[in-house]
Amino acid sequence: MIDHMGFPVSDYERAKAFYAKALAPLGYSLIMEVTQEQTGHDPAAGFGADGKPDFWIGGEGALNKPVHVAILAKDRATVDAFYKAAIAAGGRDNGPPGIRAHYHPTYYGAFVLDPDGHNIEAVCHAPE
Repeated sequence: MIDHMGFPVSDYERAKAFYAKALAPLGYSLIMEVTQEQTGHDPAAGFGADGKPDFWIGGEGALNKPVHVAILAKDRATVDAFYKAAIAAGGRDNGPPGIRAHYHPTYYGAFVLDPDGHNIEAVCHAPE
């Protein structure tokens, strides 16, 4: 099951304002925003319904950046297994398995770049 996805935009503030208005009729709103200071990456805005951001934009001015897709894992061991299998299959490390507390306290994810440079993540939201 897809947990969330994200893609780059050419003008972060403009896109954030657009999606806030365009997605409102669908029940989506801006739920979370992360800064470059928090993550070391470009700022990102997460929109969603029912308190969970599943539609992300970010990477101002970076339309040639890769797409990000996160796949929901049933537990942390599955996240670890994904990471090991993806690296063994030729993927490149983009963040080893671990807690990403800047998203929420039990966010456990691993990130791998596929052969085309797309950022593929496995994530588990459940506590250990």
